[in-house]
Amino acid sequence: MAVHTSPESPLPVGEVSRLIGSWIDRLGAVWVEGQITQLSRRPGAGVVFLTLRDPSHDISVSVTCYRQVFEAVADVVGEGARVVVRAKPEWYAPRGQLSLRAAEIKPVGVGELLARLEQLKKALAREGLFAPERKKPLPFLPQLIGLVCGRASAAERDVLENARHRWPAVRFEVRNVAVQGVHAVPQVVQAVKELDDLDEVDVIVVARGGGSVEDLLPFSDEQLVRVVAQCRTPVVSAIGHEPDNPLLDHVADLRASTPTDAAKKVVPDVGEEHERVRLLRDRARRCVAAYLDREERGLAHALARPSIQDPHRMVDERAEQVTALLERGRRTLRHQLDRADSELTHTRARVVALSPAATLKRGYAVLQRADGHAVRDPAEVSEGETLRARVAEGDFSVRTLSGSTSESTHRVSG
Repeated sequence: MAVHTSPESPLPVGEVSRLIGSWIDRLGAVWVEGQITQLSRRPGAGVVFLTLRDPSHDISVSVTCYRQVFEAVADVVGEGARVVVRAKPEWYAPRGQLSLRAAEIKPVGVGELLARLEQLKKALAREGLFAPERKKPLPFLPQLIGLVCGRASAAERDVLENARHRWPAVRFEVRNVAVQGVHAVPQVVQAVKELDDLDEVDVIVVARGGGSVEDLLPFSDEQLVRVVAQCRTPVVSAIGHEPDNPLLDHVADLRASTPTDAAKKVVPDVGEEHERVRLLRDRARRCVAAYLDREERGLAHALARPSIQDPHRMVDERAEQVTALLERGRRTLRHQLDRADSELTHTRARVVALSPAATLKRGYAVLQRADGHAVRDPAEVSEGETLRARVAEGDFSVRTLSGSTSESTHRVSG
């Protein structure tokens, strides 16, 4: 129950400590799992003191137990061991200190650890943390490599020496951390986060030179796996332990079998790249030479064509054809005109020969009445009727008389 206090009615320290103790007593016995970080077995003492730490978090708690409880597992349990403890929380009121009173201690075996790791692996796989599509490609030539490894370790030496041997200009940003024990997980996690925050870091290599299953447990920690999965920088796992792969191998963008293998996969070999450049340059030269040779042959073939050697030949040939066609057209037109002229002359002659004017020129005359009708029959005129006589050179008036004689007045009209 909540305690009601105020500045006017505060609780004494002893009362607060007593209340905390009473609340803790209600918890009862619990099973606790952790890693032993400190172990104190004083000769002749009936109590053993140890510190139990959470491997994934910076949290620890003091544990006490009777000597006979610890002696039951003393042969298989030491500092760094993973254990399961059945203990009752205790509150030491005079110092305000929490501890656990252990009644039973059980070591966590390798088989049990592997079974738990397999369960964790399946759970993380279901979340998609190991999916291939999440893998980020490594840069061809990283300018700055982030390296997380143990201080002055063989893994650090292997990565640095092999990478610089392959590409001397490569640079490293090294973070030395604990790679086993209770401090490994938080230090590795912190180092990976720091390197991922650096924009100039192109790839991160987490390296360790192998070890037992217990030594490699930090690299299967769920917190570390999730941090690596969230990295924007490609991460390479270089844990040298082939039989059992830590979970870091599955979540990393690239897995290397050893730190040396990581250096080979992250950094290209300068000699191989020079050779590749030389081969590509030679290939390019051959392609250009073949292309030029093919174009030269094509140009020579084109220049050998008659149309290129004597470009005016076709024009001259066509000019002769045009001249011949022009002369043919002129002849045809003259022939047509001559024939038309001959036909016109012949027709004109016929027309002239058949025209009334030609008849008149031969001495004939045409008599016309006053209404203009030609006289074709003597019966059509009456005596004394004035007619009009039309001859070749003009016309004049005549008047009819009885019999065969007639008097006339001559008038020539224009």
